[in-house]
Amino acid sequence: MKKILNTEHAPKAIGPYSQGIDTGNLMFLSGQIPICPAEGEILAADIEGQTRQSLENVKAILASGGCTMDNVVKTTVYLKDIGDFAKMNEVYQEFFTEGKYPARSAVQVAALPKDALVEIEVVALKGE
Repeated sequence: MKKILNTEHAPKAIGPYSQGIDTGNLMFLSGQIPICPAEGEILAADIEGQTRQSLENVKAILASGGCTMDNVVKTTVYLKDIGDFAKMNEVYQEFFTEGKYPARSAVQVAALPKDALVEIEVVALKGE
């Protein structure tokens, strides 16, 4: 089974991809940059605000498939500047229940779409 996830509560895809895919057991979400869905653009200028918006976008896509942040088993965080790691991490931890943190990778990249400071993708396990 392969079901396309799509919600108006997260930014529309800016290319030939889906917001997420539900495979029945697992959900794979495309990387979310901090685009505000209502405005269609990045509003926050700092890493904290951009991290928060990226994770709100993730949360909305998960909800469209019947999941919460507690279902997330793996995240990948792409940072424009690895020096922003600590500030990103402060916001990131607010979105997960202590003791249920997912596995994570965080890497610095040369650039992100729309000159974002952060992009976050997740894999979630349904039914947990």
